Amino acid sequence: MIAGSRSVALFLALLLTASEGLAANACGKPATPVSKIQGRGDASPLVGDRVTVEGILTFDARAEGGFGGFYLQQADDETDANPETSEALFVHTRNNTGAPGERLRVTGTVKEFHGLTELTDIGTITSCGSEPLPKAQTLTLLWPDALESLENMRVHVAQPLTIIDSWNLARYGELTLAAGDQIIPTEYLEPGPQATQIASRNKQQRVLLDDARSVRHPNPIPWPPGGPGGEQTARSGDKVRNISGILDYRFGAWRIQPKEPPIFESSNSRPPAPARPAEPHVRIMAMNLENYFNGDGEGGGFPTQRGAPTALAYEAQHRRLIDALRRPDPDILAITELENDGYSKTSAIAQLAKALGPEWAFVMTPGKDGHDQIRTALLYRSDRIVTETDPERLNSGPFSNKGRPPLVQTFRPEGQRLAIQVVVPHLKSKSCKGATGANRDRNDGQGCYAGRRTEAAYALTEWLDRLPQVPDLAGTLITGDLNSYFQEDPLKALQQAGFTSMVHHFHPCKAQQCAHYTYRYKGEKGSLDYSLASASLKPRVLGARTWAINADEPPQLGYKHNPPGTAASPWRSSDHNPVITDIQL
Repeated sequence: MIAGSRSVALFLALLLTASEGLAANACGKPATPVSKIQGRGDASPLVGDRVTVEGILTFDARAEGGFGGFYLQQADDETDANPETSEALFVHTRNNTGAPGERLRVTGTVKEFHGLTELTDIGTITSCGSEPLPKAQTLTLLWPDALESLENMRVHVAQPLTIIDSWNLARYGELTLAAGDQIIPTEYLEPGPQATQIASRNKQQRVLLDDARSVRHPNPIPWPPGGPGGEQTARSGDKVRNISGILDYRFGAWRIQPKEPPIFESSNSRPPAPARPAEPHVRIMAMNLENYFNGDGEGGGFPTQRGAPTALAYEAQHRRLIDALRRPDPDILAITELENDGYSKTSAIAQLAKALGPEWAFVMTPGKDGHDQIRTALLYRSDRIVTETDPERLNSGPFSNKGRPPLVQTFRPEGQRLAIQVVVPHLKSKSCKGATGANRDRNDGQGCYAGRRTEAAYALTEWLDRLPQVPDLAGTLITGDLNSYFQEDPLKALQQAGFTSMVHHFHPCKAQQCAHYTYRYKGEKGSLDYSLASASLKPRVLGARTWAINADEPPQLGYKHNPPGTAASPWRSSDHNPVITDIQL
């Protein structure tokens, strides 16, 4: 009897499943509205329920390398007319039934997949014939609430968007877009709650331009159409218009999967090197070299500790840096992130100077360069400039057993009375690796090690006060990588000591508009590198500016990804833009 009962129960269950399947497959029969599945919140109220929906396939992502499914949207005359609820779902399946513009009836289980509402465990998919695609909804605001109500739907972006980040362009085929360029808040606001609030808001007001693929390192790179190369690139600050496609949510970010390639506009074109002023002057150029390591100096020794992974990558880095350092025709170079490997003919600094030309010389401080893998350095045109007094490095206080000791050297232009003191620092980065106690992130916008950087800034100015007086000294210029944005504590310490940021003096930020910057990080731009003039030198500064050759360029154009083979160029020769200062002595 027990076995017979089980057989009857199994038969009834199969019969019920079959009848449900017939009902599910019947086009035009009652179905669960997609808007009911989506609901008004971030997550579906029907998670775990088995439902049948009927709608139009708008975008197919089942091809190899795709997302393993398709997007299904209600017809325009079947929506709930509620702007707070989405009318589309992602259907996760390998079933190949249907094509864009085809009405489908689908049975599956509602699931939230890392924030994306979808149907999975698909039972049946029935084709109900062709039908016009739903009208694309106009997307005007890049706010989470506005985006949530259009999840998985066809959209058209009303206005051009600005590229603000290309970090994942070569890795995943993504570009980060926003209504306009985003400035790091501590570039124009004091660290604190308001700065962190604006930083959070910036991260919310973005959308990714994706390539509808889930593969790493897509080949070809999808954006701009045809891929980057030569003069065609996707610089941050450029505009993208005519963006239409599916509004998607994956991997913690809103993104658009375009049906047709949008139009790229070069609104942030590559600038030429700044022309030198007509007045007699000294040009000083500061640049972070993004870990310039030359292996063993004889063609081997790769990969290096922090720089080029191969000899080919080093050659690409070397050629680009030489071109970038030559074009503005500087008299003095203040550089950071240079390999700390002495001063022999195979050292990084010696080979850099040799490549710049026979007129270039470099400042030496053997035994005082610190224990870091990288150091700061000064090079100069010996046919234009002479050195006076011995160079010095700060090896006490916060630089006694860690960090990169700052370097100071006095220079005098040939045949002139006045001299200038140039200091090149490189303060601790914002990376939180190893941060403990007071060096941890304070959640005020300054990142980790803000206290250590501030301590180093005070130590730097106190050290300069103790240095012997130099006859006919016009003043002091501190120029290099401070790893701090303009309103952060280390800059305040230097300002209190009488130093003025000359780039900000000539090109001040107005509200959230900063024309000059040296770095981009996760979609926000600001200045980490400076030209800081003492009070006596400030009136003699003719101009100070950044040269936007690196921070806006996609990282895949950098030396680690782009071996030589084309003519040398300055574009993405590093990850920091250089700072150029012209001083009339």
